[in-house]
Amino acid sequence: MENPLSCMYYLKLDSLTLRLHMEYRELLTPVINFPKDSLILSSIQSAVGYYQVCAEAYNPDEEEDDAESRIIHPKTDDQRSRLQEACKDILLFKNLDPEQMSQVLDAMFEKLVKEGEHVIDQGDDGDNFYVIDRGTFDIYVKCDGVGRCVGNYDNRGSFGELALMYNTPRAATITATSPGALWGLDRVTFRRIIVKNNAKKRKMYESFIESLPFLKSLEVSERLKVVDVIGTKVYNDGEQIIAQGDLADSFFIVESGEVKITMKRKGKSEVEENGAVEIARCFRGQYFGELALVTNKPRAASAHAIGTVKCLAMDVQAFERLLGPCMEIMKRNIATYEEQLVALFGTNMDIVEPTA
Repeated sequence: MENPLSCMYYLKLDSLTLRLHMEYRELLTPVINFPKDSLILSSIQSAVGYYQVCAEAYNPDEEEDDAESRIIHPKTDDQRSRLQEACKDILLFKNLDPEQMSQVLDAMFEKLVKEGEHVIDQGDDGDNFYVIDRGTFDIYVKCDGVGRCVGNYDNRGSFGELALMYNTPRAATITATSPGALWGLDRVTFRRIIVKNNAKKRKMYESFIESLPFLKSLEVSERLKVVDVIGTKVYNDGEQIIAQGDLADSFFIVESGEVKITMKRKGKSEVEENGAVEIARCFRGQYFGELALVTNKPRAASAHAIGTVKCLAMDVQAFERLLGPCMEIMKRNIATYEEQLVALFGTNMDIVEPTA
């Protein structure tokens, strides 16, 4: 199949400005069905890797949290239930406290769409952030005046946040390919709650993220974006964080506590506890869960909390678009993992595909 973004190879370098970088970021918002080895992904990453996003200046103390400015759209019990279900996995909402989340749900409104309808158009000003309730949607980007479909959403996901967060025009056109329903959040509420919360989160995690050795290859602006997309998860003693054999959806950094990494020998029963061998421990500032994302294979090991553990979690889409510069470091670690496994099991357990 022809690379949908092949025209990017013919763009002049001086035209790869903020607009192209914003296309890269917004196109990879969850959930877009790009293969992990997609030419789309690699083309965009290589094209925009040296450009930085110039975010709209935002002071979280500038805007008053005025109750009179709050927007409330009444909803039936069924509507609120559907809205909560649609929003439960939206990363931007992960760090909101219950009161903030309640305000977001109050302010969101239902938007029914028809097949063929344009929800947003590339180049327009951003007015709303959208969460998909149901329906399928295609993503189009104009390149050299030609609109090309570069991805799609299938009954879940969200879009439109980048134009609101960074005060830039829409980076893509989103078209409904079936009748559907969206939940919209207006720009004022989005910035008052989401952007303000992100600004506070930056203050909290900036120094920690900057102290992580494996992120040293990122620019300062790239590390700030990592802060924007991470979520916090707390695990109790003995609680499983990831399970061997599961599909990978997140990458983890230990903020506090201790994590035990174990692996079952091939052929051992899932219920046979003595089949699991401890292969590593992770402490503050160390990461785990990246192997499955780097190799595009199921989880090669399990991770459990030792005592209370607090982790920073990043979903797979954010991992792919933000940690590209760190990927070589992570790939080099695979050789170390293989050596450890050979010493323990006499085999590398096929954690990567064998090369010819």
